[in-house]
Amino acid sequence: MDYIISGDRKLAYEQILGKSPTVVFFSGFMSDMTGTKAETLDKFCQSRGQAYVRFDYSGHGKSSGDFMDGTIGAWKEDGLAVIDQLTEGDLILVGSSMGGWIALLCALERKRRVRGIVGLAAAPDFTKELCWDRYSDEIKAILKRDGVYYEACDYGDDPYPMTMTLLQEGNNHLLLAKPIDLDCPVRLIQGMKDPDVPSITAQRLCDKLSSEDVVITYVKNGDHRLSTETDLKRLCQLVKEISGALS
Repeated sequence: MDYIISGDRKLAYEQILGKSPTVVFFSGFMSDMTGTKAETLDKFCQSRGQAYVRFDYSGHGKSSGDFMDGTIGAWKEDGLAVIDQLTEGDLILVGSSMGGWIALLCALERKRRVRGIVGLAAAPDFTKELCWDRYSDEIKAILKRDGVYYEACDYGDDPYPMTMTLLQEGNNHLLLAKPIDLDCPVRLIQGMKDPDVPSITAQRLCDKLSSEDVVITYVKNGDHRLSTETDLKRLCQLVKEISGALS
């Protein structure tokens, strides 16, 4: 494991040097680069001799910073730092849940280099649509009073600390209310039994993308994690498909 600097933050990353296009993995909210999908892509890219980078956002995993200070904008800047400092040439951006949002934001900033995007339960605009807009008046009052609300989590023992700063700053990066000017191939995988991201989100994202090469794969019994053996094989196949011939 090595580190790069993003602003005043130290970001942990792992990298495989290899052929282009480089695959960059963006993990989800409160997740890190040791997750099943990140590890699977590591082994897949290594077997193909394809370049690969995975990293931890600031406040996540082995990177510096306090999670409570994190924002969508800061994590986007982390992603751009990884792209700019660790990669050259064409890119395939792969994002899980919140990572799908961050990957799209980074793609908009580096669109000439992005050959394709894969989103797994991609969750653009989640801070507004899946959090603030759904919160009760009681929860909103807690946020306004304390600056943080601890939300129950189905993926671990600890609740998610949702800060008012995160929710408000997220409004600066919303994507689904306007066209998304990306013309590269995009592959979206969405579980039909995802309790966190509504399946309609994938179709809404497809409709907003300017690209004409967008394919959605709906997984009938798929959950939010999309980490079964079949899910992982599907992910690798899509990465191989949009990578094309390696160079």
